[in-house]
Amino acid sequence: MDRLIAKTPSDGLLPLTVGSVTLSEEDAGVIHSISPFKDQRKAVSDAMKATHEMTYPAANRMTGKAGARAIWFGYSQAMLMGVEPDVSLSKHAAIVDQSDAWTVVRLQGDGAEDVLARLVPVDMRSTHFKRGHTARTLLFHMTASISRVGDNAFLIMVFRSMAETLVHDLKRAMEGVAARG
Repeated sequence: MDRLIAKTPSDGLLPLTVGSVTLSEEDAGVIHSISPFKDQRKAVSDAMKATHEMTYPAANRMTGKAGARAIWFGYSQAMLMGVEPDVSLSKHAAIVDQSDAWTVVRLQGDGAEDVLARLVPVDMRSTHFKRGHTARTLLFHMTASISRVGDNAFLIMVFRSMAETLVHDLKRAMEGVAARG
């Protein structure tokens, strides 16, 4: 009988460093989508504050910290990462386990903004896109969620099936930025 071996989405692809930029796989732990029921956004936010020490994020924002974050993911949807949602949230929101659906990577280093400038139609410079900001946007030709988690660090999420394409596209952009320098 064959044995199944669990692999991460970027298994064998990462980590990768080109020039001053590093791309690594982020262990996000469990990931759950949280979609508040009609008129329940404040109740969800209050429940999250009481149970997870973070609020439901505003549009284009992220709350929490490394290990336990809530990332805005679109109209009436956020992703809770790193912690199991408290059962009390289910009174106010639809909660769906998304843990195996996403690839989560970290892009960091002095040229990270320049790498993203080659792939993303949103201004990711720190003067406009500050820590805690997040955007649902295109990364080259795929939909992604990009969040600034540090001065020169970004958390990028795409569908798991796009992991190899994500690494390929980011690697090419990293090589282009490194060749300039």
